[in-house]
Amino acid sequence: MSLPLSNHEVAFQQRQIGCGSLRQLPIKRGYRKGAFAGRADLSVDRCDRCSQLAVRVLRGYLRQRENLVAAAATCIQHMQKALTEMNIQLANVISDISGTTGLAILYDIVRGERDPYKLAMHKHSRIRASRQEIARSLQGTWRQELLFVLEQSLDLYQTYQQKIQTCDERIDGQLRNMEPKIDPVSEPIPEPRRGKDWRGHQSGFDLRGQLYRITGVDLTRIDGIEVQNAQTIISEVGVDMSRWKTEKHFASWLGLCPDNRISGGKVLKRGTRHVVNRASTALRLAASALLRSQSALGAKFRRLRSKLGAPKAITAMAHTLARLVYRMLKFGHDYVDRGIDFYEAKYQHQQLQRIRKQAAALHMQLIPLTGVVS
Repeated sequence: MSLPLSNHEVAFQQRQIGCGSLRQLPIKRGYRKGAFAGRADLSVDRCDRCSQLAVRVLRGYLRQRENLVAAAATCIQHMQKALTEMNIQLANVISDISGTTGLAILYDIVRGERDPYKLAMHKHSRIRASRQEIARSLQGTWRQELLFVLEQSLDLYQTYQQKIQTCDERIDGQLRNMEPKIDPVSEPIPEPRRGKDWRGHQSGFDLRGQLYRITGVDLTRIDGIEVQNAQTIISEVGVDMSRWKTEKHFASWLGLCPDNRISGGKVLKRGTRHVVNRASTALRLAASALLRSQSALGAKFRRLRSKLGAPKAITAMAHTLARLVYRMLKFGHDYVDRGIDFYEAKYQHQQLQRIRKQAAALHMQLIPLTGVVS
């Protein structure tokens, strides 16, 4: 039995009506004509809704993949803990036990192999440690309960890897079904910039090419943004940037703008809004990766880091990256790195302009130094 509605709720109760019933409503002719200007507007809105729906489906797949990757990382931690408790210091000679060498050694341990020198034969050519060093790190106490934990965690890790592969297939299919903004045949994707490392993405399809096809631009041309960061940004933000009027609105939506608490003309607290946004997190990760980048963005980040500190510098650079992403997605512009020398010269020119302005305020002028002063 449903509860009776109050008079206030009855007055504002909504009713579903058809498009033809709008003519009976007391609406002015101009408003009714503007609401249904033509079928072209309706078709555009329908295309926008289809595009948003496709991005929503892609976002769901990517968030599920992130959960699977986090669960697989937990299994790696459990395996590492079991090895440490058995005094197996494999992590001292191998940086990643989930790599080719580490997994081969773990599988042999689970099957019953205990000879450290036979286990060290799985050494890959890229491992810097010698087989003797690996064998010494595999000398420990083999406890049955910890071997059981190791076996269970290894099986779970393989299960999660299979689920991640299945999720990648869904992501690939969804990207192929999305409406392209550019023809990769007539306008091929540009070459990746130098120093790019694609080992972070282990899927079996061309993710960078698919993102370029549906957006029309290559976000990985921006220093610091890898293909995984671009994937997260596009899935969370979408490809339609008309929802934000300017790049300032976009940065504010990401929580990368100052949000000072002011009362009575006095600043009570300085900082940014606390926003839980995966795109904002991806931009912050991309900004932190600019520490050793030999580019204009890298030089700017290092200057801000020395001046403001690491946390504030990361937020400021994430704001800069958000502006670049907005311009590329909305206007289709390509990002061109002008180099660290261009940025240093520009920064020096700005410093000179500021010093000249201060000198002019003191009724003085700057004279360039022509010789070496002894």
